[in-house]
Amino acid sequence: MIRTPKPPSVHSLDVNDPLSAILRPSPTESEQDRQTRLRLEAEAKRVSDRIDEQLNQDRERFKKSKQDVKLLLLGQAESGKSTLQKQFQLLYNPTSLDEERLSWRAVIYYNIARPVRRILDALDAYGDLDDDGGDDFSLEIDSKFGTPSTARLSSPSPGFNGNPLEQTSSSILAPSIKSDYEAQLTHLRDRLSPLLNAEASLAERLSGGVDVSGSGKGNVFVRSGWQARSLLGKSTKGHNDTGGRFSFTGQRSSLENSSSRMGNREITPEGHDVLIEEIASILLSCKDDIRELWEHAAVRRLRDRRKLRLEEWAEFFLDNIDRVASSGYIPTMDDILHARIQTMGVAEHIFDMSVHGRTVTWHLYDVGGARGQRHTWIPYFDDANAIIFLAPVSAYDQYLDEDPRTNRIDDSLQLFTDICSNQLLKKVHLVLFLNKTDVLQNKLERGIKVKKYITSYGDRPMEFEAVVNYFKAHFTQVHKRNNENKRVLYTHLTSVVDTKATKSIITNVSDSIFRKYLADAALV
Repeated sequence: MIRTPKPPSVHSLDVNDPLSAILRPSPTESEQDRQTRLRLEAEAKRVSDRIDEQLNQDRERFKKSKQDVKLLLLGQAESGKSTLQKQFQLLYNPTSLDEERLSWRAVIYYNIARPVRRILDALDAYGDLDDDGGDDFSLEIDSKFGTPSTARLSSPSPGFNGNPLEQTSSSILAPSIKSDYEAQLTHLRDRLSPLLNAEASLAERLSGGVDVSGSGKGNVFVRSGWQARSLLGKSTKGHNDTGGRFSFTGQRSSLENSSSRMGNREITPEGHDVLIEEIASILLSCKDDIRELWEHAAVRRLRDRRKLRLEEWAEFFLDNIDRVASSGYIPTMDDILHARIQTMGVAEHIFDMSVHGRTVTWHLYDVGGARGQRHTWIPYFDDANAIIFLAPVSAYDQYLDEDPRTNRIDDSLQLFTDICSNQLLKKVHLVLFLNKTDVLQNKLERGIKVKKYITSYGDRPMEFEAVVNYFKAHFTQVHKRNNENKRVLYTHLTSVVDTKATKSIITNVSDSIFRKYLADAALV
């Protein structure tokens, strides 16, 4: 039997050891000093044991996190990333999304107030000009979709200032009815002024006072945890229990993360948010005026001639104004999926998914897609298992808010090139969503020609299949040119506001990601 000496204690140290002299109690130590020393030693040991326990917990947490699946949702702003995140949440943790339901009223009300202002501003800008019969502006892109250096203006109007929505045009109304038209507009603007005044308060509530330069179109950027600013007095119980939405660190739910900032909000004795209830009352009183404005013949002309371009979410809520502005309104899941708000930074969402009988924790990262936000993606590249890249194929006639000369399809292709060529992501499972196919179909049916904005499309058919295949071929070519590791690209045509279709796609994508995860872990 092998015997080893015991480690020396304070009372058994070698008398010749200098350290022993320091550790050994003084021969003249009094009983009071002895009790003090023992108390301090016990406290030091307690602190040391607590540190050891924390280190062990951190070690176990890190070890477990290495077994988690980390999924990044990437793409430019307004590509559908946050909507896809909501679909994941609806599928794998519906309770947490249901708890947030009331918080979405603030977003939806803002999604109405902002377009109303834009409509009135457009009417002011174009309402007293002569009819020129159409819109002669286009920003053309060369046969390779172009870069900023190859983009050029085609038939610019006098006074063009770089914004595709702002150009000199002629009047859409005859002089004989101009005075009635102006009086009607003045009346509508006066009646809608309470809603316009409430826009800034809604923006302040959602953003928490954060001002982001270059947001474009007056968009509001929000950090993780914005829901708490609209759920005053509501219980947040259940978010940690269900493993739903979490903050950047994943240690606390976003609702808990912001609870400390809720104290200065005015609430009713029943726990209702005074600001949101006031705006709901304003909407109820203004809904007939909003409908009248939205259905006005002058607004239809501006939309038909593409001098007023509203996003699909704005059109959705204006089309449903009677329901959304009704008393006691509670957002439906369809409303939440259509609601639009821009993410700032990176928000982490954690779900437990059961795939093939095995439950694994998934970390889903929803990122801000504006150009000024993309630098925040890089720290998440190191240990990512999979990427879903969303490219809005309906955006062929749109331009970046940050750079009105850059076509959004061109920007999306360049961004996809950057992702495919990034060395940190060479082994990451890659999925491409060609998103907003429903909006694309609608634009093609309205006769908005692709070749007017992307000249390389040429005389190809103005049909859905032809357009989608054209864009798909360009994204596929980008992947092939940057695919040294022979990685498979999984491509899906999507409309992520369609819950039924997206559920099936998410299930298939999750399955393929999990198989790749198991293969990388040498378990299959």
